[in-house]
Amino acid sequence: MGILTGKTMGILKEGMPYILFFALCTLVFALLHWKILAALFLILTFLTLNFFRDPERIVPDGENIVVSPADGKIVDISRAKDPLDNSEKTKISIFMNIFNVHVTRAPVSGEIKKIKYIPGKFVNAAFDKASQDNERNIIKIANSNGEFTIVQIAGLIARRIVCWAKESEHVEKGQKIGLIKFGSRVDLYLPSRYEIDISLGQKVYGGITVVAKRQQT
Repeated sequence: MGILTGKTMGILKEGMPYILFFALCTLVFALLHWKILAALFLILTFLTLNFFRDPERIVPDGENIVVSPADGKIVDISRAKDPLDNSEKTKISIFMNIFNVHVTRAPVSGEIKKIKYIPGKFVNAAFDKASQDNERNIIKIANSNGEFTIVQIAGLIARRIVCWAKESEHVEKGQKIGLIKFGSRVDLYLPSRYEIDISLGQKVYGGITVVAKRQQT
């Protein structure tokens, strides 16, 4: 579950069609006295509300820290090639189940240098091959400390990646830049001179958890 750090808990507008559909089905089946179906769709309504929740986040200060781009569990920390420039970087993979907040956030402040969408498969996002095989959207952010690549990866259930960021715009650390619907994964590629500050299996929260720190010269 996500962390509510402010006074409000919003609902993403992208979720309203699903929420209204399930709520309408609940009402119709209740009026028809079809209790089992009414109960089922009531549960689906609450699950969808939970999925599309948008809690307020307070982002930690510091120019040399990198925050998690998503809520979820760390399933991989390894050296891998950046999917845009083929340079070798440290990759952090975060798996999100259907109960996590699914907003993607900017891990650092900087300029959006490139966005690239790649169609693909929908294998389980917990598997490492999802980074190469699944539908994904790649976002590169650059600042004075280097270039950071975020990859939104669709999962087994997910069929829609939403990207709110635009090329050449400036984003602030922790800013909402996208959404992946119904289970997914986010990979983060770090430039050199960053030390990992999380461990395999750890739960992280987008815009809050510090995942890496820049080494001091």
